[in-house]
Amino acid sequence: MSDPTRGEVSHQDRGPRHRGEGSGEDGPRRGGGLWHAVREIAMIAVTALVISFVVKTFVAQAFWIPSGSMENTLVYGDRVMVSKIQAGALDVDRGDIVVFEDPGGWLTPAPQVSRGPVMDGVLSVLEFIGVAPVTEGNHLIKRVVGLGGDTVACCDDDGLLTVNGEPIEEDYLYPGDSASTVDFEVTVPEDHIWVMGDHRSNSRDSRANDDGTGATGSVPRENVVGQAFVLLFPLDRITWFSVPEAFADVPEEAP
Repeated sequence: MSDPTRGEVSHQDRGPRHRGEGSGEDGPRRGGGLWHAVREIAMIAVTALVISFVVKTFVAQAFWIPSGSMENTLVYGDRVMVSKIQAGALDVDRGDIVVFEDPGGWLTPAPQVSRGPVMDGVLSVLEFIGVAPVTEGNHLIKRVVGLGGDTVACCDDDGLLTVNGEPIEEDYLYPGDSASTVDFEVTVPEDHIWVMGDHRSNSRDSRANDDGTGATGSVPRENVVGQAFVLLFPLDRITWFSVPEAFADVPEEAP
């Protein structure tokens, strides 16, 4: 920024100056320049934090994977970026991996791990503004296998999951896992989703929280935080997620 007073002198100052008769302008200018630089850096930092908070609140947020229920698609310690647009303007599709808030009773209370008051405070601030991935709380991550109105069942004569009567070849399942360790058939309530982990033998998902009707095991759409669209850490596992082809032929209604 230019100094509006720079180059402006009074009529009394137009005469020549002698060494040692300076007005002291050089000192204040150096101090003012330092303050100006500090102020600019502070403004940039605040702007970046505000943008980060807005992005985290309305667009995307990073999450940390705390369990093995989605192996081998996601493993313990992975970081994923979650699009929050899918929770609002766009819709969630069958096959999407979504983060959602615990509908109630899915998670058991876990002891809080303290890293010390200073580090806990720093991490809390960074999580709040969206710089650090969310590591704790009441969020879960699973794969959507049924939407509102769908009939989801397992298993058919070939041991496959079916959605509206269509068998699903789930190539993302954990090696050696079956489509489900328990048999079930439910109709997903409207404005809800039915979710299951990719590591079916190690996932407490909709199956484990249902009463056999689909009513209690389905997740309300309003609880969905967003869709995981990229695995961004560790760097050697970076992966973009898309809807599996397995769900392409699922009819909109059960036969």
